[in-house]
Amino acid sequence: MRPLIPDYLADVLSSCAEDDSGALATYIPELARADPNRFGVALSTVDGAVYCTGDSDTEFTIQSISKPFVYALALQDRGFDAVLDKIDVEPSGDPYNELSLEGSTGRPLNPMINAGALATHALIEPDGDVQARVERIVSGLSAFAGRELTIDEAAFESEVGTAYRNRALANMLRSYDNLVFEPLDVVRGYTRQCSVLVTTRDLAVMAATLANGGVSPVTGEHVISPRIVRQVLSVMTTCGMYDSAGDWLSTVGIPAKSGVSGGILGVLPGQSGLATFSPRLDGHGNSVRGVRAFERFSDQMGLHLMEVAPPARGVIRAEREVRMADGGLADVFSLQGAIRFAGAERVVRTLAEDTHLAPHVVFDVTYVFSVNRVAGAMLREVAQRIIADGHIVTIVDPEEILSITPDGGPLRLTRTVTEALGNKV
Repeated sequence: MRPLIPDYLADVLSSCAEDDSGALATYIPELARADPNRFGVALSTVDGAVYCTGDSDTEFTIQSISKPFVYALALQDRGFDAVLDKIDVEPSGDPYNELSLEGSTGRPLNPMINAGALATHALIEPDGDVQARVERIVSGLSAFAGRELTIDEAAFESEVGTAYRNRALANMLRSYDNLVFEPLDVVRGYTRQCSVLVTTRDLAVMAATLANGGVSPVTGEHVISPRIVRQVLSVMTTCGMYDSAGDWLSTVGIPAKSGVSGGILGVLPGQSGLATFSPRLDGHGNSVRGVRAFERFSDQMGLHLMEVAPPARGVIRAEREVRMADGGLADVFSLQGAIRFAGAERVVRTLAEDTHLAPHVVFDVTYVFSVNRVAGAMLREVAQRIIADGHIVTIVDPEEILSITPDGGPLRLTRTVTEALGNKV
């Protein structure tokens, strides 16, 4: 059978390639020389399958798409308090290079605009020099991409020579003591950060690393923690597309980040990473074709953040009463999927409404692949309450996903339902 996803991506690329509106980023000489007809699309799943079409292996500079990933590295290296002390997380509603800071503190409004990105860059390797910061950033970006990335020196020289506005931003930050380094050094380091070469395929894998809770789907490396992923995706959702963030959120509804070289990266938490590359930009600095492609993805694939099917009803895979090996009766509740608060509440409510539970209650979580903190606490508590009512509870948990320790008495742990019903514990 022919693969389905590549054909779909090729169809999206073909239909969006007809739009030749927009213009190259001519204020950066190297970007002004880009081929305007380049167009690549890629999708990476959280288990490592990568689908590409078009110019998906063509290299281009990462530019502002580096911002959320360097923000993640700063949070990891310095901690939340240190980073939030220097950079806020409020949407600015301004273009990416606006000369604006928070009036009372001098903090940039968020890390996705250039002022915030400069402040974020300066938080990396605070005791090191420009080279140490750049090396840490390139290493971190490479971990997200699952391969070693390099810097385009020609693009760096082209961009740093015309970075007058970023120099002004850095000087403003220094005047508020938000930078402790020489402003020009920070601008040079940040420009090198923006000059890292990536492909559309790389961006899809980087997005999938965020979608996978900070674990690279390619290498299996734990690049950042889930808590940092949550913070980064939250800021991307409200600030990642600059002064078109509100329109993007309402029409596309995918946490995303764009760059002036023509890339757009989107993250579907728990599902996949998406990326496009096409150099012609609209008035907001976003790729025209990329925006159109993401609009199609959102509409046709049902990927809008707010378009979520209720998960709770599907958590209980089966309920049945069975005869155990010793002749006693057991109620077996087989659970499945990803269980969060709503799913755990469904389980708790089902048990509360069952006034005739058998003496032995079995919870089979073999087909559960994730349980978040609150859901795990709820399921453990309901097990204890069933025991308090005089029942024996057995958890069938081969992957130890619930982190329950058996007590040798009314709380038991097995690896299969057969063991549970045979009373072999």
